Amino acid sequence: MAEVLVITPVKNSIETTLDTAKAIASSTVKAHHVIFNDFSSEETKAILEEKKAEIGYELIHIEDLTDHPSPNYKLVLQLSQKRAIQENLPLLVIESDVVVKPDTIEKLLETLKKQSKPGLIGSVTVDEKGVVNFPYLKFKGVKEPMIDTNRSLSFCCTLFSPDFLKSYDFTGLDEAKDWYDTFISKKAIELGFQNTVLMNAPVWHRPHASRPWKQLKYTNPLKYYFLKFWKGWDKI
Repeated sequence: MAEVLVITPVKNSIETTLDTAKAIASSTVKAHHVIFNDFSSEETKAILEEKKAEIGYELIHIEDLTDHPSPNYKLVLQLSQKRAIQENLPLLVIESDVVVKPDTIEKLLETLKKQSKPGLIGSVTVDEKGVVNFPYLKFKGVKEPMIDTNRSLSFCCTLFSPDFLKSYDFTGLDEAKDWYDTFISKKAIELGFQNTVLMNAPVWHRPHASRPWKQLKYTNPLKYYFLKFWKGWDKI
């Protein structure tokens, strides 16, 4: 029986997505992994279908549920929250540009069990050399194995406790936004939950692999902010 519901929203970037799925399948604990295909190309869709039995994940095509254009993170979170509550499981988001280690999920679940009122528990992100990278550069100098924080967690690899999932209904998320990391992190704190970052359970993160235009934030910030504000992309 699965110990956790793991979800991965996907928009193309098939190579990194398959790396993510294979890593989750190799975990030391049993996870029910659901990939949400958010209007990827037909080629990506076909490969996801081809590989699902081999790797072992459930595949949901967002196009079968809505005609709202990608990104559909709100819908993914709503569907996942409902299922996690029904199955009485914690919910773990592992994004398609992240590769976990075999014991990453086990460490997250162990931390969940030890805390009195856990809200969100995130794994710190690192590059291929093991150096802390975006979006957790703010914790780069931390030496402790884990820290409690009031600062925003990223959903790169983040566990939602069952109690938090039952305390805040994701149907209330703002329709005008694309991403909810900051809002949900603050909501957990507001409701009296504890947010934690595990520095001793790092995950390999290839930032924005599924949305290459966001790399412009580092290579051409003027163009990035033009696209962000004038086209209304990447609303947080």
